[in-house]
Amino acid sequence: MNAEGKVVVGVDGSDSSVEALRLAARLAPGLGARVHAVACWHFPEMYAGYIPPDFEAFETSAANTLGQSIEKAFGPDVPETLTSELVRGPAPAKLVEAAAGAAMLVVGRRGHGGFMGLHLGSVSTACVAHAECPVLVVHTNDDHHRDHHFRRGAASKDARRDTSVDTATR
Repeated sequence: MNAEGKVVVGVDGSDSSVEALRLAARLAPGLGARVHAVACWHFPEMYAGYIPPDFEAFETSAANTLGQSIEKAFGPDVPETLTSELVRGPAPAKLVEAAAGAAMLVVGRRGHGGFMGLHLGSVSTACVAHAECPVLVVHTNDDHHRDHHFRRGAASKDARRDTSVDTATR
């Protein structure tokens, strides 16, 4: 493997991050790379000053999520070249940092939080905008993006276009 011999995958336990792990494992051999799964954990700033931080609980939760995601993605057939890492800090910055020099960064379209109408979540958007390597954003069937108003509008426009073509040929 060369200096760019890794495909970094952001893992947060969401279905799209599990699918990102699976896809990265299929792509990595063609890139001469190994898969490096990264789970980020961060103590929410909104709690600072109100409660004493239990960093161990946050880290343990992230470790459990990472382990469960790997198990869900591969079952007992975990790729031999898979490595994993827990990183403390905000996911957007830490994933971009982990992907420096990588062959590719793979992230799910959306994690667990945020606003359901968005096509991309904040982490995947930040990774696309700031990573130095190519970024692959993985969608899953349960993303519901086909129900978004943009898609409906495009489909309606295509339907009107088809009708006008049919009318013109009569």
